[in-house]
Amino acid sequence: MRIEAHLLQNFAPSCLNRDDTNSPKDAEFGGYRRARISSQCIKRAVRRYFDAHPGLVPAESRARRTKRLLDLACNRLKANGKSLEAATVAVTTALAGAGLKVGDDRLTEYLLFLGEAEVDGFVTVVENHWDALSAGSTAAGNGEGAPPAEPEPVADPAKKTKRRTAKQAKSDARAAVAPEVVKALTGLLDGGKAADLALFGRMLADRPGANVDAACQVAHAISTNKVHGMELDYFTAVDDLKPGDSSGADMIGTVEFNSSCFYRYATLDTRLLVDSLQKDRELAEKAARAFLTAFIHAVPTGKQNTFAAHNPPSLVVLVARTGAPVSLANAFVKPVVPRGGEDLVTESAKALDRYYGRVVAMYGDGSLKAAALCALDDLDLLSLRKYAVEPAADKTLVDAAIDRVVGAAFPAGGAA
Repeated sequence: MRIEAHLLQNFAPSCLNRDDTNSPKDAEFGGYRRARISSQCIKRAVRRYFDAHPGLVPAESRARRTKRLLDLACNRLKANGKSLEAATVAVTTALAGAGLKVGDDRLTEYLLFLGEAEVDGFVTVVENHWDALSAGSTAAGNGEGAPPAEPEPVADPAKKTKRRTAKQAKSDARAAVAPEVVKALTGLLDGGKAADLALFGRMLADRPGANVDAACQVAHAISTNKVHGMELDYFTAVDDLKPGDSSGADMIGTVEFNSSCFYRYATLDTRLLVDSLQKDRELAEKAARAFLTAFIHAVPTGKQNTFAAHNPPSLVVLVARTGAPVSLANAFVKPVVPRGGEDLVTESAKALDRYYGRVVAMYGDGSLKAAALCALDDLDLLSLRKYAVEPAADKTLVDAAIDRVVGAAFPAGGAA
């Protein structure tokens, strides 16, 4: 079963997602330049929404993306009565056993996306093998009661030696850790039943067995309208303590921005979500509900102190189907241009409705199981209006829409 979300969201002047030149991101689509918000930016906003609303997914069922696993683990070990110095040695050695390198700055060489349960399990393994790991890699490699390692032969300076590659160095560091510790560490990286990790996936270059396929695919949001270059906000600032007889600005700059109506799309594979959460169907249902809630409500934070573009979606269409996923982005191959006194959002909704009707007429409804629509305005949408959510006394329209679609995707007593 798949759940899809199709949103139209019109943002006031803003710079929600910037490129390397600090300009709002854009892209060419249908032969026209469009405003764009990257999928990475949207997923980050969703995860931050989870943090701000812990009732959606419990803390123990979420993940952390960090390079600071060394400090995180050391602080937990210190709270358990271990010295910080010994904890640093033990954790560094354990990470080497897991094939993860820590630099002099105490950071891993790349970001790790780890479930809270995986972090807890890592700390437990370090505590269970504390004597060996806190003594350093050599002691850990010998194992308790093992004879001392043979001294390394002195290199002959007359002979040329090849420098070890980074891969070889990692392999040597891992080999120096006791096999039972390596085995315990290897078994930890199972996703930890973390909802956001299961939703968005994980790739560890050095540990492909720990990779997690993302159950959720998020499209880059693109504007339904074309953009005619970026607007420039020229600003100045004055020193509050400057003498009154002085003139001129003390800071001058420019900020690029735009204003567009975005089509946003995401699809969620519920079966893969259940599998990645170790067959925990109840948690998968909660994760699906949390994702849809955050996807609808979360807004990227870029330059919000400057623009405060807190504009909710004007149209939300949610779908549960067993067929292949279908993006409706091609409804906007031809940019929407408001005419006849209509606004951009209304015209974009009509274009989406017309395109959806053509897709269904040509390909069918894709084994549709449920659909729900909520809109800020009473729009004349012939193809989509039949899915409209009716007002309820105890729920918002959006919550009722989520209930309808998630309920169809996770039927009581059935498989997702």
